Amino acid sequence: MENSQRTAVLTGATSEQGIGLAAARRLARQGWGVVVLDLDQQKSEAVAAQIAREFGVPAFGHAVDVAREQSVTLAQEAVARQVADLKLPPVGALANIAGITSPVGFLDTTVELWHEVMNVNATGTYLMTKAFLPGMLENKWGRVINMSSVSAQRGGGVFGKVPYSSAKAAILGFTKALAREISDGGVTVNAITPGAVDTNIRVGSTDEQEAAIAAGIPIGRTATTDEVASVISFLASEDASYLTGTTIDINGGSHMH
Repeated sequence: MENSQRTAVLTGATSEQGIGLAAARRLARQGWGVVVLDLDQQKSEAVAAQIAREFGVPAFGHAVDVAREQSVTLAQEAVARQVADLKLPPVGALANIAGITSPVGFLDTTVELWHEVMNVNATGTYLMTKAFLPGMLENKWGRVINMSSVSAQRGGGVFGKVPYSSAKAAILGFTKALAREISDGGVTVNAITPGAVDTNIRVGSTDEQEAAIAAGIPIGRTATTDEVASVISFLASEDASYLTGTTIDINGGSHMH
């Protein structure tokens, strides 16, 4: 089955400066069908339409709040209808990219902030995977790609603090446990741990903070979104068929282990 006969589902995929959109475009360029999922229905549809025009692949956009089970269910059902109507190939990859961060120091956090960061990052990964995994297992082929962070490995130190690092660490445990549990089902599960990336996730950061972040990276700069997207596309490929339960670092040398 070639990529043109599979669809990749990506969350957090509409931001012009985001990893999700970069990954969606790269996968479409390789012939994948693409499902663009994000909070805004109109924007998700518009991005999918643009990808379809530019790359000549089937694409579909739909709203999703990854932290809400009902919203995830509705999105999965909408995608399933597109597949059933032969408007999309079967889903072969899920990239859980949607996430939020917070620079709030631990003693200034609230339980509401804790739950918000955990829900979008960790619970969102759980809900999306639970919704789309059965179809991939039924087809005996699939790729689940989870977005963690170098913050989970080094205990913060980039921008997000305790809640963010905790949520991203949970994703690493989730990835390994699920990979082991479904290892004989034809579906691989892997995680990516980017360092600082040139996206807009660090809302509210100052120029001084950004300069300090770059100065702490041996390569001397933050990653581009396309550099991270290249790892996502590799993990979605046939070439990655023997990788499961792994964590791939892309951090410019900011964390070595």
